[in-house]
Amino acid sequence: MNKVIITVLGKDRPGIISRVTTALYELGCNLENVNQMILQQQFAGFFIVEPPANTTLADLAQTLKEKTEPSGLTVHINQVQDTGAREDVIKGEIFLMTTIGPDQKGLVARFSQIIARYHANIINLKAVFKGGNDPNANIMSYQIQITPDIDTGQLFGALRQKAEDLGLDIRIQHKNIFDAINKI
Repeated sequence: MNKVIITVLGKDRPGIISRVTTALYELGCNLENVNQMILQQQFAGFFIVEPPANTTLADLAQTLKEKTEPSGLTVHINQVQDTGAREDVIKGEIFLMTTIGPDQKGLVARFSQIIARYHANIINLKAVFKGGNDPNANIMSYQIQITPDIDTGQLFGALRQKAEDLGLDIRIQHKNIFDAINKI
């Protein structure tokens, strides 16, 4: 078996990552990537794992179920599709886009439609909506991968126009510039 992605969902509480990673360690798995977040007191964790060669997907699923089910966690396992050599990975630059302003239904949909129309890829998104008209209470932060064939001027212009139409403050910045500024 190659790599697997394990999704863990449940009510947040201390010890979830410890429970899952300890079970994986005891199975002899190599943990390659982890991303977890808390969304309104709900835990969501994603683990990319390489199990030992002699471990089946069924064995892995059964063991994780036994170790996590008593705590109310839901675990889902999928085999990761081989995407080929790392050289085949789509090349592009990462831009950070942040919008701040009044909450409105469909904000993520409206911006993601524009990004998709230009064939850019959202590689990370965090949106926190607290409702109301407090301009500082509702924030969306996107990491957008832009390939060389995309007209960034047109894409950024369309995003800025949508933000203006919706009464939102928008900032778009290359990730390298953001990283350099935040090292100071």
